[in-house]
Amino acid sequence: MATLDIDLVLAPVDGSDESQQAVEYAIAIAEEYGATVHAVYVLGEDVARGIETGAVDESTVATDTESFTEAIFDRADGTGVPVTTSIAYGFSTKVKTTHPGSVILDTAEEVDADFLVVPREPVSGDPGEVLEKAAEYVLLYASQPVLSV
Repeated sequence: MATLDIDLVLAPVDGSDESQQAVEYAIAIAEEYGATVHAVYVLGEDVARGIETGAVDESTVATDTESFTEAIFDRADGTGVPVTTSIAYGFSTKVKTTHPGSVILDTAEEVDADFLVVPREPVSGDPGEVLEKAAEYVLLYASQPVLSV
C-alpha cells in the first residue's frame, strides 16, 4: 500500500459544530504526518451580501471569525501542530462561479494543500452553515485526497 506524503492539511470552516469536528480530524491527521493545518473560514452568501450592502458590521464578522480561529489554535496547542488561518468569501455578487466549493478548491491550490478535511453538514437552512453543500462539490472535484466528516 502506498503511503501518503502530507505536508499541509486544509480544513474549511464556517463556525458550525461540524466544522469544529473537521478541524479536530485535520489536526489529528497533521499530527500523524508531521504536517501543518490551514483553516479557511468561508463566509456565506448572507454575510457577504450584508457586508457589501452595509447591513452587516464587518468588525462583528471579524470578531466572530477570530474567536472561532482562536479556538482552532487552542485545540492544536498541545499537539505541536502548526496552524495557519485565512478568511474567504464563499459567495460573490460579481463572479457567478464563486461558491463555497470552488473557494475551498481554490484555497487548496493557493496554499498547496496535500489533504482536505471537509465537514459534511446536514442541510438545515441555517444561514451560518456555509459548507453544507460544499462537501459534495469538493469530493467530486478535488485533486487531493479528501476526508468528509
